[in-house]
Amino acid sequence: MDLIKNGKLLKTLRKEKGMTQKMLAEKLGVVPKTVSKWETGNGFPDVSVLSKLSEILGVNEKSLLSGTLTENKTATGNIQRTKFYVCPCCGSTMQGIGDCSLICCGKLLQPLQVNALDESHAPMITEIDNDFYIEFPHEMRKEHYLRFVWYIGFDRVLTLPLYPEQDCAVRIPKVYGGKLVYYCNQHGLFAYPLSARR
Repeated sequence: MDLIKNGKLLKTLRKEKGMTQKMLAEKLGVVPKTVSKWETGNGFPDVSVLSKLSEILGVNEKSLLSGTLTENKTATGNIQRTKFYVCPCCGSTMQGIGDCSLICCGKLLQPLQVNALDESHAPMITEIDNDFYIEFPHEMRKEHYLRFVWYIGFDRVLTLPLYPEQDCAVRIPKVYGGKLVYYCNQHGLFAYPLSARR
């Protein structure tokens, strides 16, 4: 372990979060001098502190231990490779292109896998003027409903939230070649290519 390298990373991450050494120390329950010691390479956080430190700084423990953040160059620039994440605690949704580590409510989120389409999740699409009007034969009760619909085009991701007890329908600008991705709170993620409509 290269303590100087680890220290530089800790300092960079702390500054990115807009925290002073004192602020970080208070969150961790240590004295500011301890944080200074870590950042100058004269020590490293104890295992009991590492998990909370990674949560506060928004990186995984492996990155803190190695002293490096790995760049994901393989999938950059390809919006069609967008991955979707939903926090099981608060319900927040996030998107990322390629491999990334997303943490919400203290939990590392896994990308959602697309399920096989079935009748209750298949969209019905009508063309109205310059829009697609998309309806789903899906119930919209508090216990079971579609939460989000995303349209992924060649240059954008459009997020449309849905709520229980409203119509299960959305309207989006008519653009071919994209795909719909939507999330059911009981059955997970589904996808439908709009290119099939041409």
